[in-house]
Amino acid sequence: MNILQINSSARSNGSESTRLADAIVARLGAAAPGASVTRRDLAAQPHPVIDEATLQALFTPAAQRNAEQAARVALDDALIAQVQAADAIVIGSPMYNFGITVQLKSWFDAIARANVTFRYTENGPVGLLTGKKVYVALARGGMHRDAARDAQVPHLKAFLSFVGLDDVQFIYAEGMGMGPEAVARAQAQADADINAVLV
Repeated sequence: MNILQINSSARSNGSESTRLADAIVARLGAAAPGASVTRRDLAAQPHPVIDEATLQALFTPAAQRNAEQAARVALDDALIAQVQAADAIVIGSPMYNFGITVQLKSWFDAIARANVTFRYTENGPVGLLTGKKVYVALARGGMHRDAARDAQVPHLKAFLSFVGLDDVQFIYAEGMGMGPEAVARAQAQADADINAVLV
């Protein structure tokens, strides 16, 4: 089994979403001895955001790209290759201002590639990253689950499905900004949910 872990918190240390992602990866690894784990910390290794130069590089045919354009596209190619090689993907995703982090958005932008990770058909888009299990560890300061203000989970579901990642399990840790007792409850519940899901 090849496991890909994506940590998208702006914090390299002390992130609850990363703690939960680590716990999920540990359980997956224990169930599959010899599993290979690739970790990408998007705070320690930030991926460049899309700008005009990036768009020009992406829309220039490969044979016509200059060295700078080829190097920029190669950064995205490397992330795509990691996803393609993974059997299981674990994403640590804290909620920032009701949505995903800019770090995760940049990763999404990198792996969304027409005719590589999705394609358009007469019946609409079809995701090409099929046959993979995805676990998303969510950390929130407040209580947002199933609330209209939660733009994070709908975004995650929509994007992951768009590229063919339809088998997604969410683990929630909510109330992380509501005091020590709330944090303890959230962590205990999230840990219990991991144990229940990864039997």
